Amino acid sequence: MVRVALTGGIASGKSHVLAAFAARDVPTIDADLLAHEVVARGTEAAQAIERRFGSGIIGVDGEINRRKLGAVVFNDAGARRDLEAIVHPAVYSAIRRWFEMLPASTPFAVADIPLLYETRHESDFDVVVVAACEPDEQIRRVMTRDGLTEAEARSRVAAQLPIGEKVNRADYVVWTTGTQAETSGKVEDVIGRLTSAG
Repeated sequence: MVRVALTGGIASGKSHVLAAFAARDVPTIDADLLAHEVVARGTEAAQAIERRFGSGIIGVDGEINRRKLGAVVFNDAGARRDLEAIVHPAVYSAIRRWFEMLPASTPFAVADIPLLYETRHESDFDVVVVAACEPDEQIRRVMTRDGLTEAEARSRVAAQLPIGEKVNRADYVVWTTGTQAETSGKVEDVIGRLTSAG
């Protein structure tokens, strides 16, 4: 089985690209969803996060308030590294287990991992696909999607490797600046190439 990692930048279109893979019956998993699971109330990771960042980041429901936590870690590189040291090992372990549980006859499967290059885990995978758009488009999308100011959006984009560097390191690039149908067509091309390579 070919292990494919899908990555990109914040608001670069990864979710649509992942959905396009899934629509073609390619097994997919989303590291962000796994990250939610590994930091759910009562988990070891959630307890470690509360110890590091204080009870102020815990919501009234007992869950981590991701907006409050995000406000801290996106403006403090040391805090972000501390959070990643808690969350990332648990997420990568879950991804490895997921690949191992897939049927042996599966030709390839895709894990969506936003911080693949930042966490230096690209060598865990056989192929890397990058979903990409121009940085100004990323900022516009983040502001629209998350209701952030331009300064907040720029801070979040700057917290990741530049999209151009990710594009240069990718095996395949899916540009998401066109229509959703055009993006899906580009995913179709990647699926064809992965299938023929297998």
